[in-house]
Amino acid sequence: MPTYEDGRIRKFAEQLAAAGVEAAVAARILAGGEALGKSTRAAAKAAWWQGAIERLEANLDLPTCRRVREGCACCLGGKRLQVSRGIARQHATLAARVAAANAARFVFGHAVTQLDERRFEVLFAPRELPAHRCVCLTQAAQPVGELYCYCCGGHVKHHLQHALGVPLTVTVTSSALSSGGTAPCCFELELAAG
Repeated sequence: MPTYEDGRIRKFAEQLAAAGVEAAVAARILAGGEALGKSTRAAAKAAWWQGAIERLEANLDLPTCRRVREGCACCLGGKRLQVSRGIARQHATLAARVAAANAARFVFGHAVTQLDERRFEVLFAPRELPAHRCVCLTQAAQPVGELYCYCCGGHVKHHLQHALGVPLTVTVTSSALSSGGTAPCCFELELAAG
C-alpha cells in the first residue's frame, strides 16, 4: 500500500481496506493521493477529492461508499464526546436530549431538530445565509459529490447516538460542498432498524 502523507487520504485508504475493497479497486480510487502532502495547495487537494469521490462512486455500491466515508469521520472524541455523553446522562427524555443537543453548537453546529418519532435533522448553518462554505474543502473550485460529506455525517451520527442513547442511520440531505455553496450542510438521522 502506498504511503499517504495527507491524514484524510490515509484514513480514506484505511477505511477502504476495512470495508474489504480489493486492493486494485482501492488503488484506482486513491490514484494520485500519495503525491499530496501537508504543503500541497488546498485547491489541488480539493480537485483530487473531487476525482476520488467520482472514482469511489463509479467503483463501489452506495452502501459501501457511505460506510467508507462515515468511517472517515473526525473529531469523535475529546470535549465533543464528553458533551454528547453528558447530554444522555443529564436528560431522561428524548425530547430533553434533543433540546440539549440543539444547544450544543460546538458539537452539532446550528440546529438539531426532531422531525417525527423516528427522524432527526442536524443543520450546520442557517438555511437563509446568502452563501455556504465547506470547512473541510475550502478551495473546491467545482462542487464535489455529496458522498464526500458522509465523513461529517459519520461525525454527526456518532455524537447524536451518544447524546440520544439510540442507534441511528444518517443521510446527507444537502451540503455546501455538493451544492457549490447554495445550500447548507444538512443531515437526516433515523432510528436504526432492529
